[in-house]
Amino acid sequence: MKKTSLTLRFGLVTSAVLIAYFLVLALFNLHVNPAFSFFNAVITAFGIYEVVRLYKLQSPDTFTYSEGFKTGMLTGAIATIVFTVFFLIYSTEIDTEFLPKLLNSMNGSFNINAGLITFIVAIMGFATTIVSTLTVMQLFKKSRNMPESK
Repeated sequence: MKKTSLTLRFGLVTSAVLIAYFLVLALFNLHVNPAFSFFNAVITAFGIYEVVRLYKLQSPDTFTYSEGFKTGMLTGAIATIVFTVFFLIYSTEIDTEFLPKLLNSMNGSFNINAGLITFIVAIMGFATTIVSTLTVMQLFKKSRNMPESK
């Protein structure tokens, strides 16, 4: 399977899991608590881990750090874009009271519109993608500290 189809597939699956997690939180009215968004990093990191692992298994001879890094970054970027679009639609069309409740839960009287919050969600997603990819790639890089066994 090509790397692009892997990244697309895992990016879409990761975003679907992020959306499902958000909707489960919404069922219990916990989606207005920003602390629960920390689990998004775990979901994203797992999706990136799986795509890099599978890519390395399929192409062990051509796998390099940079190829694995690109694969992880593309997967996270796809997941972030899809989730951000969902978030924008949810906050403006499905639950129009979501943003005021979210801001009230943070004890703030901010005057922030949906566009700015969506931009913040996207930036958080891309930052999570970078950190998760860098972390995951530490597991898959070839160590230069150990001598080659013969």
